[in-house]
Amino acid sequence: MKYYSYYPGCSAEATATPLGLSVLPVARALDIDLVELEDWNCCGSTPYNSVNKLEAGAMAARNLALAEKTGLDLVTPCSNCYVVLTSVNTHLKELPDFREKVNEALAAGNLTYDGGVKVRHLAEVLYTDITPEGISSKVTNPLEGLKVASYYGCQLVRPNGFDDPESPHSLDELVASLGAEAVPWELKARCCGSSLIMPEPNVALGLINKLLKNAQERGAQCLVTPCPLCQINLDAYQSQVNSKFNTSYNLPVLFVTQLIGVALGIPAKELALSKNIVSPMGVLAPYL
Repeated sequence: MKYYSYYPGCSAEATATPLGLSVLPVARALDIDLVELEDWNCCGSTPYNSVNKLEAGAMAARNLALAEKTGLDLVTPCSNCYVVLTSVNTHLKELPDFREKVNEALAAGNLTYDGGVKVRHLAEVLYTDITPEGISSKVTNPLEGLKVASYYGCQLVRPNGFDDPESPHSLDELVASLGAEAVPWELKARCCGSSLIMPEPNVALGLINKLLKNAQERGAQCLVTPCPLCQINLDAYQSQVNSKFNTSYNLPVLFVTQLIGVALGIPAKELALSKNIVSPMGVLAPYL
């Protein structure tokens, strides 16, 4: 059993509930013990950081301080949370003035942070600690014949990710470990538009269209991603893309944990497969 402190993040309990719900049964099946941080709070997210860096930094640092008490690596399944927590962690180590002001804020809650936490993305833990070989050894339901496009997005591999930022391969290896075919496609690490879908929907829809087109042209039957923002853009906005560009995409967009769970024989209900917008049930029917 491998132990980690666990930071779900807000998305996993709101817009990305399939991620939040599928993480725990998959972790149990892989002998991972995720100890959820007690009384965790929002990481501050990237929008808040652009408004007030100190306040956003203090919010993230509070979670780091809570994790430091556990003595465990801090794992999050959210790419946005991963980038925010990692960035603040680095700033606290390298910027003494910033660290002093943040610790003054933390002191109001009887907390302090000494910089002893390693922040990790769940996808990196699956790839590095559990390994594709380790996952493959636990597969009871091989996904043979399923063609999957692994979508990394921006934040998993940038700016200081664990994989090649231009040609990442970790998710492809995880997909292959399940018995599925990892489809090679050129745009697997390009931006989906993220939160631009709100202020600049035309720009974001154009980016989503390019991604879906590239994946479909390469023969993908579904996409898989670890990122809540990427997943909701590619999943929930397919109908708008179809209306705007006269396309007919019907590509399920699964979280990595959902796809792994299917291969491990975890029931569809526990993986929250019914909560995806574009239903994956047809594509996954041979494996359920």
